[in-house]
Amino acid sequence: METIFAQASARGKAGVAVVRISGPSAWAAVAALAGALPAPRVAGLRVLRAGGEALDSALVLCFDEGASFTGEQVAELHLHGAVASVAAVERALAAQPGLRMAEPGEFTRRALENGRLDLAQVEGLADLIDAETEAQRKQALRVVSGAVGELVAGWRADLVRAAALLAASIDFADEDIPLDVAPEALALLAGVAEALAREMAGVGASERIRDGFEVAIVGPPNAGKSTLLNRLAGRDAAITSEHAGTTRDVIEVRMDLGGLPVTLLDTAGLREALDPVEAIGVSRALDRARAADLRVFLTGRGEVPLLVPEPGDLVVQAKADLVPGAVGLAVSGVTGEGVERLIKAVTSELAGRAMTAGVMTRARHREAMARAAQSLVAAQRELRLGPERAEFASEEIGRALRALSSLVGSVDVEHLLDEIFASFCIGK
Repeated sequence: METIFAQASARGKAGVAVVRISGPSAWAAVAALAGALPAPRVAGLRVLRAGGEALDSALVLCFDEGASFTGEQVAELHLHGAVASVAAVERALAAQPGLRMAEPGEFTRRALENGRLDLAQVEGLADLIDAETEAQRKQALRVVSGAVGELVAGWRADLVRAAALLAASIDFADEDIPLDVAPEALALLAGVAEALAREMAGVGASERIRDGFEVAIVGPPNAGKSTLLNRLAGRDAAITSEHAGTTRDVIEVRMDLGGLPVTLLDTAGLREALDPVEAIGVSRALDRARAADLRVFLTGRGEVPLLVPEPGDLVVQAKADLVPGAVGLAVSGVTGEGVERLIKAVTSELAGRAMTAGVMTRARHREAMARAAQSLVAAQRELRLGPERAEFASEEIGRALRALSSLVGSVDVEHLLDEIFASFCIGK
């Protein structure tokens, strides 16, 4: 395998820049620049030279094969973060035979191929790099730490035990040995099926934590939706006017509410449109509001035009500064009255939904679990038909095992790898 290198830290001017080298010639390549290398996992200060010219002084770290991120021989150069310094070191590395610049995600791909990470951990690493909120960080770190693999290992152990019981019943079918394995096998299959159902139910919340919740602010024209959005965003994200119907398109503002990623949507006023352009805006508003995770209805008299609140939605008295003594939750985007209470109410509702999140975070995970669950239903059905159907039940258990193995990349995922690693940056 070729030896690859790339800047592993963010590009641009910085205090420190890290260049990573991985492959069979990694240590030799660094020794050509730094001379004697420090012991593995011990940092040593060296002056890097090429062609008799000093390039930079750097901390050098070496990692043995099998004890590095990629599983290969790895070295890291911690340089001064000048763009010119990094470029000079990269030119010196590229001039050495057998070395080349790494492609996006190639270090992580090698970690997968060398068994240092499973596919779910790779996906979690991508999410961790992109994490913007505390909830995203915690969720991604749990996946990177191998939580998906641990779950799958437990399920596989139970299914392998069930398959072994059925194999024994098939092998001794002609013997005068009473061997009723169906009750234990059925119990094992039912336990895994129940666990799969729980995890599948939590994928939706996990996806929302990863991608962000959407909260739509809806209500009639001139209810103060854009003013409220600007107050929540802390800036003039939307145009405000005393004239009704100013907002024609959906305006989005990304926020962090209680550690949860939230996109606030300011929508067109919901009413019977007065012109074709406004009709398009109202149509888009209705579509986005219906698709949102939560809706905040601003209303002056308690009515909700064109759209009915769903369970969990918030109905709020608008323009509280003009309606003294309003009952219930009331807000004013102009004065800020009630805004903190609204934020707390939205955060509380979304946090409750986030509590249902499981370990699995992607639609791919849900689909693999659904395939496994379908096979387990078929296996249980075959077992209940009698011992002569044990072979058919075993086949279904095998399908379930293959579906679960795809979660961690053991089988049937080669076509996914290019898509997954396309989201990685060079140096990771």
